[in-house]
Amino acid sequence: MTAEELLRLDMPDTRTELVRGVLRVREPAGHVHGRVTMRVAVAVATHVQRHSLGETFAAETGFVLQRDPDTVRAPDVAFVASHRLAALGEWGFARIAPDLAVEVLSPDDRPGEVLQKVGDWLRAGTRLVWIVDPAMRTGQVYRADGTVALLTEGEAFEGEDVLPGFVCPLTRVL
Repeated sequence: MTAEELLRLDMPDTRTELVRGVLRVREPAGHVHGRVTMRVAVAVATHVQRHSLGETFAAETGFVLQRDPDTVRAPDVAFVASHRLAALGEWGFARIAPDLAVEVLSPDDRPGEVLQKVGDWLRAGTRLVWIVDPAMRTGQVYRADGTVALLTEGEAFEGEDVLPGFVCPLTRVL
């Protein structure tokens, strides 16, 4: 399947992604996932708007990360810096990787699949990937330079050079 075929696919009430040409379908997420995702999105969007940094994108916004075979991933929250917005394209899936991708884990997420998503984001040019694990009450930060940090409840997500000045304690989103 191609990104264009996925865009035309009509599968209501399902979450889909395209991974190396293969359609992946998942059931809608539960309420904890939705609550945590909204809290992260509000924190990021508020900071982005206040400082005119670019645009924040909601869950299920597709980003084409690879072509032939196509990979289209949809993070729970994404950010694209102002100077890169024109490269998104007019319609359809974004044609570039976001600067920040946030994934909020659900109970059925498998560690190997999560790491595959992180790798896809970073290989496509995403500079910062945050993983929020509501069940374990932890966070993970993956950077383009290959470094990784584990966050516990007393620590915070920081925007680093992607979202300058952004600090959000993990407990604020859990």
